Amino acid sequence: MFIQYIGFEIAGGARLYAFRVINPPETPRDFTVAIQTAAFRSDCLKLQDGPGICYARLSQALQSERQDSLVERYISIGERDIHEYLAKHPSPNGRGKKEEI
Repeated sequence: MFIQYIGFEIAGGARLYAFRVINPPETPRDFTVAIQTAAFRSDCLKLQDGPGICYARLSQALQSERQDSLVERYISIGERDIHEYLAKHPSPNGRGKKEEI
């Protein structure tokens, strides 16, 4: 299985990340993963985290997918997802801390 990041757009107070999942011989499927814009702040997610957290969430959902229970095409990132992602991907300087010069 291959998960391809297509890009993002901003709409309705959220950043919408587009992915295409290719898993031959199945037909490619498109997914949208949304994060509320408010989650991108100095003590939380950085803009650079957007594609990574969305990829991780989609990948997790696809791993637990069953033939009789397919993953929804639209996934919303919640607080729990953000906390799990930040725990696995800590910032080298700490979130919300300013670097000293």
